[in-house]
Amino acid sequence: MRGLAMGDAFGETWFFRPAAEVEAAVAGREVKDGPWPWTDDTAMALSLVRILDRHGRVEQDALATAFADAYAADPYRCYGASMHDVLIAIGQGEAWPAVTGRQFDGMGSWGNGAAMRVAPLGAWFVDDLDLVAAEADRSAAVTHAHPEATAGAVAVAIAAALSVRGIAGEELIGAVAEWVPDSEVGSRLRRAGRVALTADPRHVAGMLGCGMQISAVDTVPYAIWCAAAHLDDLTEALWATALPGGDIDTTCAIVGGIIAGRTGLAGIPADWRSACEPLPAWVDSM
Repeated sequence: MRGLAMGDAFGETWFFRPAAEVEAAVAGREVKDGPWPWTDDTAMALSLVRILDRHGRVEQDALATAFADAYAADPYRCYGASMHDVLIAIGQGEAWPAVTGRQFDGMGSWGNGAAMRVAPLGAWFVDDLDLVAAEADRSAAVTHAHPEATAGAVAVAIAAALSVRGIAGEELIGAVAEWVPDSEVGSRLRRAGRVALTADPRHVAGMLGCGMQISAVDTVPYAIWCAAAHLDDLTEALWATALPGGDIDTTCAIVGGIIAGRTGLAGIPADWRSACEPLPAWVDSM
């Protein structure tokens, strides 16, 4: 959870800056002065972790309520446009299956929101990958009815679990792809698995996407490739993930969640830790 929040807050510092400026600052390892607030990525992950702690599994009605309550308490966390509508409707008492099912002319959202928050779930159920996949699916459905969003959530949760289990970076992408249902997310993951982990992230982003479309399809494969390339070095992973731009808070949140389950925040600079918005006090009591 702390790694996800760190990645989210770090990634958010690059928004609203010209692409050339971002690339130059990343290349020069120049970080923005704090504070670094986190976004909806962390807010929704916190709700998911709270439900896991209370129920031991994804209790979908409780999760929908937790998402809506967190949104109502603080709606200014950079939620996506469709998510504003979803969470307001749930907060007003509408059933979540009806709300999510009508999004995008009945197709449901295939955005990256279900994937960005799910890494802690992978660590939670680390001893049972079947359960990781099933619970990730259930967690995605509460806000995202499209199967590509589900595939993205399953991929990230499995990647986080395998990271905690100690898998080697060069094995991660292929192992994750075996758990992902037939989908464009799965297809791009297999493509990512054929790209050398030493490749320039900008070239990889050109092949896979890096969140420009804010979809699971163009976010998750790239983020998992970045995690695999730096599976034991969270700081370097975040720098690499940010380099091409895109939906940087989300790609970095995913990468942070996958890697920190393995490394903790070891190696993260002290000034980053002090700049990052702290998590709520209740996290420490879990």
